[in-house]
Amino acid sequence: MIPFALAQRDATKPSVTHLRDLAWTLVSHTTLTFAERVSYQRSIEEVYWRHRIWPKERPDPKPSLDAVMSQAQLEEKVAGYMRNSQAFEGYYHRPITADELETEMDRIAKYSKQPNVLRELFEALGNDPFVIAECLARPVLAERLLPRSIVHEARQTIRAVTQTVATTAKYTLPLIQDTEGGCSNDTWTATSTINAPTARAFHTAVWTGIELIIWGGQNSVNVFSTGSLYNPTTDSRTATTTVNAPSARSNHTAVWTGSEMIVWGGNTENTGGRYNPATNTWTATSATNVPIARDFHTAVWAGSEMIIWGGIDDMGFRLNRVGGTILRATVGCRRLQPTYLMLELLTPPYGLEAR
Repeated sequence: MIPFALAQRDATKPSVTHLRDLAWTLVSHTTLTFAERVSYQRSIEEVYWRHRIWPKERPDPKPSLDAVMSQAQLEEKVAGYMRNSQAFEGYYHRPITADELETEMDRIAKYSKQPNVLRELFEALGNDPFVIAECLARPVLAERLLPRSIVHEARQTIRAVTQTVATTAKYTLPLIQDTEGGCSNDTWTATSTINAPTARAFHTAVWTGIELIIWGGQNSVNVFSTGSLYNPTTDSRTATTTVNAPSARSNHTAVWTGSEMIVWGGNTENTGGRYNPATNTWTATSATNVPIARDFHTAVWAGSEMIIWGGIDDMGFRLNRVGGTILRATVGCRRLQPTYLMLELLTPPYGLEAR
């Protein structure tokens, strides 16, 4: 178990089921345990999972959160943001203050691009401003205020986490800016650029229903194996982990399966990775019967398989001519035409069989 000395909250606060139009202040007096944090994190993940896109091509029903995210992964997510909080204290020689958490809650409520989802998150956390400050604002703030190198170092740290914050704090539930009926079609709204990835081209972008995942690409100097998750609900960005990430590349493809983003190919590579945004983890794609390396190819998610076709190999040759049968790689496709290149064994881990 990971020990914590944590912020305080009022155990005598009355139960409130809906405070959408009401702001109030909470003075804290009891501890929030690690187990409670994990329970609240599960409530947050339930909201996010509910809004993640389940592709209509999938033959199976959308599973429960428990099928895609384990208790250990929930605990690691909580331990991760508390490690960031501890790293913040070590880097700046002070803890994150209650005033900073209050300001962050206000920022999220004001600049959320998905106020309805944010409202669901607040309700999932009981509309308790203390819980919202500690379990929603703290993870975002610690990630945003720390230099990337320190965040990366904190992610690599395996140790018990201790975190001490203010023993008495007053929080006010912020009013969420409601854009319903006030938005205009065909207009642009700026997103936060804090922690935005390095400027790049030839990268991929995937929308999950709750985050935009940017990955890979290149600029005039470097090719990248880095990426970013932009969460419009909190108007914040989180770097994708580089642990087990595919090698740096551009001109690759990416598809969304319902629970993972699959990256493959690019820079004449024939490797790839499955990225889970809920756990911020990578798993390498199978190398069995893998097609020949290529870039500038195309890829689609067909419901239980990812199918790739075409592209250019390392000699600059196109990997099929219109009307021709010149394939530089052949992968068995029993259900599809043989001119398609299918990556088998790229099914989600909860029961689908590759066909």
